[in-house]
This record gives sequence, C-alpha cells and structure tokens, in this order.
Amino acid sequence: MGGGSGLALFAPVLLIFGVFYFLLILPQQRRQKKWQQMLAELKTGDKVVTSGGLKGTIFSMKDDSVTLRVPPDNLKLDITRGSIVSVSTQEETVSK
Repeated sequence: MGGGSGLALFAPVLLIFGVFYFLLILPQQRRQKKWQQMLAELKTGDKVVTSGGLKGTIFSMKDDSVTLRVPPDNLKLDITRGSIVSVSTQEETVSK
C-alpha cells in the first residue's frame, strides 16, 4: 500500500534532476570542453580577447602564461591562458 506512493513521490524529483541535467549541466560541460580545446590550440599570431576585455596578439607562449602584444604602443603583457575568452586566427581576420 505504501510502496506505490513512495515511488510516486520520488518520480518528480528524478524528473526535475533529469531536466536540470539536460538543460544546465550538459551544455555547461560542452562549453567547458570547447573552451579547453580552444586554449590548447592557441598559437603565436592569434588575436585574442581576455576576460578583462584586453584585445591583443599572442607574441609568445609559456606553460600557463601567454605574452600579448597590445596596440597601439605594442605593449607586452603576460597573462594566464585561462583568462583568454575568445580567439581569431589571421585567416579569419583577413577574410572579413
């Protein structure tokens, strides 16, 4: 008698967890994987934007840091790879 009602009370919790997984957790994992792949493919000459809004060109790279050349005075800044949010290669900027 009580066994059926326990399952009926537990089913909505499972349904809510499933919705949260497919709408929130799974897309976030895909974004994270895509971002990590983008960071792994960075190379000298790529134009990047940092999380602080700095736009520059990669001058050199070390293990976990990147040296950016920032216009207009070609200022060189060392930043961490994790602060890069987007990248565009030379071919993309020429075609625009």
